[in-house]
Amino acid sequence: MRRVLMSLCAVVAATAVATTGCAGGDGAGRAPKEPGPRPRALTWQQEVRVGDAEQRLTSQCMKRHGFTYWEDRRLTLEESRPVRYVQDDVAWARAHGYGSRIEAENEKTRASNPIGTYRQNLTPSRRAAFDLALDGGDDGRTLTAPLPGGRGEIRKRLGGCTEEAEQKLYGDPAEWFRTGKVATGLSALYSEDLMKDRRLTTALRAWSRCMTKAGLPYDDPQAAREAVRANTARLGEERADEAFATERKTAVADATCARETSLRAVASARETFYENRLRDRFGKDLDTYRTLAQQAYDRAVRIVPERD
Repeated sequence: MRRVLMSLCAVVAATAVATTGCAGGDGAGRAPKEPGPRPRALTWQQEVRVGDAEQRLTSQCMKRHGFTYWEDRRLTLEESRPVRYVQDDVAWARAHGYGSRIEAENEKTRASNPIGTYRQNLTPSRRAAFDLALDGGDDGRTLTAPLPGGRGEIRKRLGGCTEEAEQKLYGDPAEWFRTGKVATGLSALYSEDLMKDRRLTTALRAWSRCMTKAGLPYDDPQAAREAVRANTARLGEERADEAFATERKTAVADATCARETSLRAVASARETFYENRLRDRFGKDLDTYRTLAQQAYDRAVRIVPERD
């Protein structure tokens, strides 16, 4: 439960309340314009496509500068699915468990990143030119984003083709960066309240009872995954197939119990409730972030196809 906020995804958008009034001949008594629905967060499938579009734009830009930049579309769309705190896709769990083998392949790819190898094999002068083209090198500008609640700030260097790609997708990279840190940092302000929330803890107890009936007595999904990781490490490479079978069994039970107890719906609704209590302070930034993300997705569909 202690890491619930790291992976829960809010999916509920509040409904705007209509206001009415009497229209006068000069418009002074006209009812105010009814606000539209709040922008929704992107789905994970949409986020993957935006990421692919950013890679494509970066690659095209680097090519114009005379460099090769590899796009990573190795994973299928199904394999790209993030494993959140509440995982209720039974079919995915039956095929991939908690995604350990997918992550292992990702680690191998990162270790042999063709872009890094390509850059390293360039001459010093060409390597400096590569860095300048990619992100502005030492001349790139620094973006600063304060974290919600006065918890410090995060900085990011931006320039070159990276900046060009973000401009084409988001319009204003600085605003995207700033509001993004607000949106992803809000959970830290309500995590304690959410973890103590009666409706969420009730749903987790129901999930735990379901898992116990399946012969897997865990308090919450995180405990189940930690036990799987410990078992995999204990069995080692020689018994990897046995470890993966246990992972799949646990993940299927986890997802099945999450469905039977409506854990995902409860968790999402309660997170949205606590998030909405901060809207007087952060609502504008949150809506701006989601609007920029949706605009980026609308542009991405014209740049790259969805993964198979």
